[in-house]
Amino acid sequence: MAPMLRLYNTLTGQKDAFRPIDPGNVRLYACGPTVYDAAHIGNARPIIVFDLLFRLLRHLYGPAHVTYARNVTDVDDKINARAAERGITIRELTDGTLAQFHRDVRDLGILMPDDVNRPGEPPRFIEPRATDHIAEMTAMIEGLVAAGHAYVADGHVLFDVPSMPDYGRLSKRPLDEMEAGARVEVAPYKRSPLDFVLWKPSKPGEPSWPSPCGIAAPGRPGWHIECSAMSAKHLGQTFDIHAGGIDLIFPHHENEVAQSRCCFGTPVMANVWMHNGFLQVEGEKMSKSLGNFITIRQVLDDWPGEVVRLNMLKTHYRQPIDWTLRGLEESSRMLDRWYATAGDAEPAGGMPESVLAPLLDDLNTPAAMAELHKLTAPEALRAAGTILGFLRQTRSEREDSRVAASGIDVAAVEALIAARKEARAAKDWAASDRARDALAAMGVAVKDNKDGTTTWTVAG
Repeated sequence: MAPMLRLYNTLTGQKDAFRPIDPGNVRLYACGPTVYDAAHIGNARPIIVFDLLFRLLRHLYGPAHVTYARNVTDVDDKINARAAERGITIRELTDGTLAQFHRDVRDLGILMPDDVNRPGEPPRFIEPRATDHIAEMTAMIEGLVAAGHAYVADGHVLFDVPSMPDYGRLSKRPLDEMEAGARVEVAPYKRSPLDFVLWKPSKPGEPSWPSPCGIAAPGRPGWHIECSAMSAKHLGQTFDIHAGGIDLIFPHHENEVAQSRCCFGTPVMANVWMHNGFLQVEGEKMSKSLGNFITIRQVLDDWPGEVVRLNMLKTHYRQPIDWTLRGLEESSRMLDRWYATAGDAEPAGGMPESVLAPLLDDLNTPAAMAELHKLTAPEALRAAGTILGFLRQTRSEREDSRVAASGIDVAAVEALIAARKEARAAKDWAASDRARDALAAMGVAVKDNKDGTTTWTVAG
């Protein structure tokens, strides 16, 4: 029997004892990135928090008995606009942005699919892309129309919100109040101002697929249907935990619930809904207009990933967090103290009950860290390595392990980098580009540093 885990459930508005539907396959879904631009430090918060939850569930139920799906949204209005702005294809934009996201979160010490999935075994970490699940989305849309919960209008398919009497249950928003607060000017083809898009026509140059429900013109899915389709395919019509940022409760998660429940006829979509709080920078909301928009990579250029991770987890995940330079400095000093006295202690190992207990209480990381301070440094590092995910490795050591896992021929890479450097010195740009393309084909990304050196990493 696993120790009792209690989680705050947005659906019930209280901390509930977690009882998985099937302890042999505990299922977790988290909303992942929309890959149109480099992820900012606020995007890192749910990634870190729900990586911790994934680690904790694996600790409690066993690595072979937990399945985690974290989606990638690669069809979106912002993606279309950014690709047009940069003059590249949408696939080039989404592939490049996703590769950058992967590099960022790896350097934060986040578990990735190739860290946990094993050949010949069911995958335990899935990263589904929206564009790979269009068939599942159109099938759901047609099912909702057939069930009377959606309708076709002016080339769109819309969800009929009034057809679901308890719409608003997750976000605690009564239907009549939402209707009263709806915008006066709404699309004329909507039956209700609250109805939301499941499918819409594509404009020239936008991604498009054959439309469902007999619509002749090609189109593309709305945002909300993506997660309903991907979670159902990979985790089932009803699963254990759905996670994301607090800003997603309404309308995104509320609409997911409506689509999934009405399509499958289930009483819930997920039993537990978890949401992390907002992130501010030096006391102000992060925004480009204020000039305090900080990407994950910008932070990682100045701070080790484990310092960033520790700084994020010092605040309880449901509380707002103020991202400050002082906080990062404190986190760095805390790790330095542990490492300075730990000697050659390995970070992996057992989890003391004193540290595990607060984590079982709705991921109470501040209390867990208070317990870590009571341990000797080697014990603290072992506990932190097991659940909190801190790694006693330099970036070069982490990169060496990734290279070994990828099977890349290091000698061939170094030879191509030398050839590229020689070509650049001779201003033979065609030869330089050929070397760069060969490196990219091997899965290698190169970076030319200000000091004249060139470093490389495994892409993705």
